[in-house]
Amino acid sequence: MPVNRNALIRYRTIDSCLQNRRRKWTLDDLIEACSEAIYEYQGITSGVSRRTIQADIEMMRSNKLGYEAPIVVTDKKYYTYADKNYSITNIPLNQQDLQVLTEVSDLLKQFKGFGHFSDVSEMVSKLEDKIYTQKTQSTPVIDFEKNDNLKGLEWIEVIRKAIVAKRTLCVTYQSFKAREASTFCLSGYLLKEYRNRWFVLGRSHQRNGPLLTLALDRIQAIEEHAEDYRPNTQIDLATYYDDVLGVTKSSNQPTCEVVFWVDKQNAPYVITKPLHHTQKQLHEDETGKIFSIRVILNFELERELLGFGSKMRVLGPRVLVKQIKAQLLKALNGYEQSDEDKERKKIIEDWE
Repeated sequence: MPVNRNALIRYRTIDSCLQNRRRKWTLDDLIEACSEAIYEYQGITSGVSRRTIQADIEMMRSNKLGYEAPIVVTDKKYYTYADKNYSITNIPLNQQDLQVLTEVSDLLKQFKGFGHFSDVSEMVSKLEDKIYTQKTQSTPVIDFEKNDNLKGLEWIEVIRKAIVAKRTLCVTYQSFKAREASTFCLSGYLLKEYRNRWFVLGRSHQRNGPLLTLALDRIQAIEEHAEDYRPNTQIDLATYYDDVLGVTKSSNQPTCEVVFWVDKQNAPYVITKPLHHTQKQLHEDETGKIFSIRVILNFELERELLGFGSKMRVLGPRVLVKQIKAQLLKALNGYEQSDEDKERKKIIEDWE
């Protein structure tokens, strides 16, 4: 059964709302959310009628589109999914879907050889693997990196829309170090992924308006706020993270030339997968190779270097050498026997 674009936008919007169990959704809330989505994607300002959304809900409940969505009404006015894990995006693809995806894949493959479309290759591979899996009912032959238990992904679309529309967000956030959550206004500028975690770069509306990088998995709630959006006028978003490994960065923080030695067995891995785009090889002998990168010193850099263990030795700058050495000594001390270690060993033996 063919579905027009507007209807598909409404179905996806209703689905997204009902997956968000942090708030209760009335029919009016769903109408408002769908009207905003239609305006954003289609530029239509006439809004969506109550009758249309009621018909959409019945369509989603039915098997006409293969959804059979378990939409229920609680307290005679709040809409939700009876199954908290349900989403229309999780249902198997039908033959028409597979045909469309195959056509899209064939089209995208034509762009794989062009430099401007270098990111298309992975997209096409994912798409082709999905089509193959659905057609043959077999296990995937490509296993892309993912984290099914990752928190905070529900905020990506909320933040993206706010950035595009230049709207202020009211964010309730609790970092790992904070004892309790705090709520503040934020003007978002950029969504960034690092090692399968998502972050938003934006400016706080608190006094002095510091630039913040917030982890989406530490956000507890987000709402749009009436405060005026504060546009970015100070940083180049396209190059802001060029001098950093990870996402931790302070304003006006200087870069350093980090020099490190890697043994000959592991040097090829560092060559084929550089730690940073500024990486250079400085020296080579029978024991290994010496490299350098120019980056800001931060937690993610230390964690990356420590991950090589004895296979790597940091040679400079001096402050980083001192910090890495302190971390390694602390780790070594953690393996020394003590009464506490004996107690832990007993617990492990009992568990096994």
